Amino acid sequence: MRIEAIEIERLAIELDPPFHAAWDPEPRRRFEASIVRVRTDEGLTGIGSGDTMDGFSAYAHLFVGSDPLRIARHARALETVSFHAGRYWPLEAALWDLYGKAAGQPVWRLLGGARERLPAYASLGELRAPERRAQDALALAQEGFCALKVRIARDRAQEGVEVVAAIRAALGDRMQIIVDLNQWWRMPGDIRRPLDVAGARRLIERLAEHDVLWVEEPLGGGDLEGMATLRAAGHARIAGGEMARSFQELHSALARDALDVYQPDVVLALGISGARTLAELALRRGRWFTPHTWTNGIGVLANLHVCCGVGGGPLIELPHDPPAWTASRRDFMLARPLEIDADGMLGAGEEPGLGIELDEEAIAAHLVSREVLRG
Repeated sequence: MRIEAIEIERLAIELDPPFHAAWDPEPRRRFEASIVRVRTDEGLTGIGSGDTMDGFSAYAHLFVGSDPLRIARHARALETVSFHAGRYWPLEAALWDLYGKAAGQPVWRLLGGARERLPAYASLGELRAPERRAQDALALAQEGFCALKVRIARDRAQEGVEVVAAIRAALGDRMQIIVDLNQWWRMPGDIRRPLDVAGARRLIERLAEHDVLWVEEPLGGGDLEGMATLRAAGHARIAGGEMARSFQELHSALARDALDVYQPDVVLALGISGARTLAELALRRGRWFTPHTWTNGIGVLANLHVCCGVGGGPLIELPHDPPAWTASRRDFMLARPLEIDADGMLGAGEEPGLGIELDEEAIAAHLVSREVLRG
C-alpha cells in the first residue's frame, strides 16, 4: 500500500454572535477547520484535523508514495519539518486513522487499550461574570458533566477568583473545578505583561481555598524553574504543555518535575506517537496525562484515543461553553457531533481508526479551498 495523495480541505463557518475566547484579544467571528485526507492506492483513506496545515505543500513529497503504515518514520519526519515550518500533526492523526482502518481496530486499542472511555470535563472558553458562571455550572451539572474548566485573565485575577468562588458556592462538591491562566503560549501580537512567579503563587493560593483540581499554565512555557517552584509550593496541581513545540520541551519539564499534569494536544503538539511516549513516561512518574483538545471534534477524538490507549486521565477535555461554543459550531464538519453519554463520559468506540464520520454536505457547503498533493 502506498500514499497516493494528501488532500487538504480548508473550511470556515461564520460566528454570529462572535465567540469571545478568553485567550484571544480579538473576538472570533469565523471558525476555520482544515481536514486532511490521506488517500492510498488501495482505496483506504485516513482523516485528521487540527492546525491549519498552511505551507504543507512544500513537504508533501516526503510522504506521498511511501507506505502509510510506517508511522514511526512519518512521525520522525514531521518532527524535522515542525522545526522549520508549521504544526503538521493532523497528517499523523490521519495516518493513525488509516492504520486502524487497515487493521480493523480502533486506534485506542492499537495504542495499548487501557480503557475505552473517560469522564469529560466541560471546557469553558469565555470570560463571564461570577453570577452567570454559577448559573452555567448548574446547567452543566444537569447535563451530566462531573467537572468544568474556567479561564482567568491575568489582568482580571480578582474577578477570576470570584468566578471560582461563585461556582463552588453554587455546586458544593458536586463538580471538580479546573482553572486555566493560559500563559504557556501567546496569540500572535499579544505582548501584554505576564504574571510572574510571585503573582502566580498568590493567585494559586487564593484559588486553592476553593479546592481546584489543577491550575493550568500559570507561567510562560519557558519558565520551567518557575513552574517547578509553584508545584513544590503544594497549593494546587500545576498543568501545562498543550502547545509544546517539541518532545524535548516536555521531557525537560518531566526531568525538572515541573508539572503534575501533562497536556500536549496530539494534533497541535508532539503528535500521537510523541504524546504516547511522553504519557507513558509521565504516568510511570505518577503524573497525570490529560491532553488539551481545543480544535474540533476530530481533534478531540485523536486526543481521546491516545488518552484511553495509555490509560491517562482522570478526565478528558471537551470544549463546551453554550451558547457561545456548542457542539454544532465545534463539530460542524461531523455527521454526529460529539456529546457525553448518560454517565458523563466520552467513549472512543469500536469503529476502526479514530471513528470519524464526516458530513460531506456540510463540508461542501463550507469549503474555502482544496489542495490535492501528489508529491
